[in-house]
Amino acid sequence: MGIPTSSVSEQQESSEGQESGDICSEENQIVSSYAAKLGFEVEQGYTNHQFLGPEGNVDVELIDKSTNTYSLRFPTAGWYLWSATGLGFVVRDAVTVTIVFGSWSQHLGLDLQHHEQWLVAGPLFAITAEPEEAVAEIHLPHFISLQGEVDVSWFLVAHFKDEGMALEQPSRVEPFYAVLENPSFSLMGILLRIARGTRLSIPITSNTLLYFHPHPEDVKFHLYLVPSDALLTKMIDDEEDRFRGVRLQTSPPVEPLTFGARYIVSNSAHLEIIPTELKLSYRSPGEIQPFSKFYAGQMKEPIQLEITDKRHEILVWKTVVKPVDIQLGAATAPPAFSGAVFVRENHRQLQARIGDLKGVLDDLQDNEVLTENEKELVEQAKTRQSKNDTLLTMVEKKGDRALELLFRSLSERDPYLVSYLRQLSL
Repeated sequence: MGIPTSSVSEQQESSEGQESGDICSEENQIVSSYAAKLGFEVEQGYTNHQFLGPEGNVDVELIDKSTNTYSLRFPTAGWYLWSATGLGFVVRDAVTVTIVFGSWSQHLGLDLQHHEQWLVAGPLFAITAEPEEAVAEIHLPHFISLQGEVDVSWFLVAHFKDEGMALEQPSRVEPFYAVLENPSFSLMGILLRIARGTRLSIPITSNTLLYFHPHPEDVKFHLYLVPSDALLTKMIDDEEDRFRGVRLQTSPPVEPLTFGARYIVSNSAHLEIIPTELKLSYRSPGEIQPFSKFYAGQMKEPIQLEITDKRHEILVWKTVVKPVDIQLGAATAPPAFSGAVFVRENHRQLQARIGDLKGVLDDLQDNEVLTENEKELVEQAKTRQSKNDTLLTMVEKKGDRALELLFRSLSERDPYLVSYLRQLSL
């Protein structure tokens, strides 16, 4: 599809950016007042086909399986999040929303991606709302890490319409999503536009998905390395499930990986892996996703799997699969959710990803988890990650009650991060 030069002008982008900067205080209050309740709805019987909302979970109805079309009605004003996709809404009033999943490859050809320096940064959605004016914000998910050389001015919302692709600057960019205020409705998603000739390593949050296919004589494994796109993960889950694949719970790489880089897959048992090399790239959900495959016989000994950056020869991920994991993988029911367990199991992820700690520290002091001296000790750490590690280690030593209160605070202060980490463990 061609891109009309008249779709976006510098004046248009400037005026849209100026208008989007005038954030309605009433809508900000909607977000802040409902954030706490939103975080806790994750615990209350949440399923993949539900939005988390201020008054409970809202069911999403699949109305056309062939086109992946979903519909739902938000019953009241508030902030709603679909954890299975990362898509969020802030609404002023009751509204009916229809969502269709799109494919970038049908609208943004590979030649354009290379020549125009476009980088797909998240899933593509066709969104409509009735009434449209009831939607104050759309939160479009992305998997770009905001660390390093990434400039938020590179983020653009692409709208695909009959006349071509039009671009809009998002109102603001957050670690897991970009915000579109008072949105127009279309087929839309997040792109990164990088200046011609720029040679940068774009860091992205990524996920490793490990599945086993049970067989009495020869257990088969599939290992995927993909961007942290909840919708993409769901589609891979569904495809593996069709062939009796069972996902093993593993942690994703802690540090951001480089988009387009190549990574080497290896194992401690010297089993043949095909292919041994995976390129970290984005393919739309529904397209064939590359993976490494290997067979482990009757799986009588543990196997350590590793992923190494090919260029820099740096270990970026590893896990150990034990025979008991295979025996129990398909049969064990998930345990009741525990905030304390969540914090312990995600210590490294939280250490790397928690942002501003001020509100969390205030919450913990108010709940008598931390003393004033302990709070100051955390604040005196030199880097963000060292502050996070100091806090996590300190709270873990205080027991489950303290950890539950920390989880509660994180759920209120950063529900997107909590939802993201919980989705990875499903």
